[in-house]
Amino acid sequence: MKKFGKYTVKGLLGRGGMGTVYKAAIPNTDKIVALKVCEPRQVLANILGMEEVRRQFMKEAVTMARLRHPNIAEVWDLDTHNGRPFFVMEYYCNNLGTVIGETYEDGPSRPLSIDASIHYTRQVLAALARLHHAGIIHMDVKPFNMMLTDEDTVKLIDFGVSKLRGEELGGPDTVKVGTPYYAAPEQEENPNEADERSDLYSVGITLFRMLTGSLPDGKKKAGAINPDLDEVWDRFLQRSSHPDREQRFASASSMLAELDLLAAAWEEKKAKTCALIVEESLPEKLHGTADPARLRSAPVKTGLKRAKDLFDADELWRPKNPVPGVLRDNGDGTILDETTRLLWEQGGSPYPGTWNEAQDYAISLNRKAFAGFSDWRLPTVNELMSLFIENTSPYQFCLEPVFDPAKQRIWSADKKSYVAAWYADVEFGFVWWQDFTCFFHARVVRSAKGID
Repeated sequence: MKKFGKYTVKGLLGRGGMGTVYKAAIPNTDKIVALKVCEPRQVLANILGMEEVRRQFMKEAVTMARLRHPNIAEVWDLDTHNGRPFFVMEYYCNNLGTVIGETYEDGPSRPLSIDASIHYTRQVLAALARLHHAGIIHMDVKPFNMMLTDEDTVKLIDFGVSKLRGEELGGPDTVKVGTPYYAAPEQEENPNEADERSDLYSVGITLFRMLTGSLPDGKKKAGAINPDLDEVWDRFLQRSSHPDREQRFASASSMLAELDLLAAAWEEKKAKTCALIVEESLPEKLHGTADPARLRSAPVKTGLKRAKDLFDADELWRPKNPVPGVLRDNGDGTILDETTRLLWEQGGSPYPGTWNEAQDYAISLNRKAFAGFSDWRLPTVNELMSLFIENTSPYQFCLEPVFDPAKQRIWSADKKSYVAAWYADVEFGFVWWQDFTCFFHARVVRSAKGID
């Protein structure tokens, strides 16, 4: 098995221009970490030279290691293996790019709620405020560089192209720094001209995408795409990602303060809206969006090629043919879906765990005969998709949650491979896969045919 120093490689996480990132395990404890090795793409090595690449790689590790902030990923070790430097940092399976379903093309993504968009943006701005206080410009702020912990905390990563305020980056002027669509115009033109406001531009683009499911095109305002956004939101977003940095917010702290005002106004708007709506005018239930005829109960193993057809999912891994269901709280810790005739556990596992731990959780409930039954099991992807709320439903934010809102990412019984399984994000209404070692909650189900 491949090793770097004392760390055992468990799989490949990704490759970038500067290096390769592996999932690795610490000896004895088997704790999973992210291990980044200095393995630059040949074109980058040719342009910059290996000495400059190594210098920038080491600088990334040292920069991250010196910063202590809840929204910045921690570096735990820096070493070399066969002459190649590598560093080890904390690892979480999820990231904002996965949550919104972003690809490397200018295509649609999954829009998030206003509440979730504010939640993530606040944390990114807090991380940048800390970076900028230390005189560091990140220069590659984007959804895939925002890890999400089991508690939904943002951890900013990838400081490979960051620079100190006033520092001249190595390499020829033709080298592009940052990511298309997210890099500020002045940074694309000349990376040495980037400053704190360049990072804020990237945050503005990310926020626009979260709120609308698309990248800004300079023509359509966010409020024209998302009707819950008013002209105040439009002005905020236009200022955040203004082509002229002199027109942007001066600092991450000032942008965060303005976002807090928007958040307070949004809370007030929600309260007034929901107070005007009598209970009878709300839809009976917004949960339940899968065709009962397609609800498969037997677990399967399927890769990406067949999964969309098997799950009846669209290009963004959401239900293709939603059919509303009716959920009934039985008052005993279970919820009956009267449409699908599935009986669900209302809560779920107390803590997130691995896929194997989710299986053990179902076994433990059967031993206890939870709610009087001993045939509980992990749900299939199709069954989990029946719990999704359509994000087009009006006044969705006025509904009290039927299930425990703290448990949003749920393991399914379906495998993707011999080391990975599918899960559902019931908050944002999509399915995806992760390694068995990732931490999500379990929520069990059983067939309720014959129950009134």
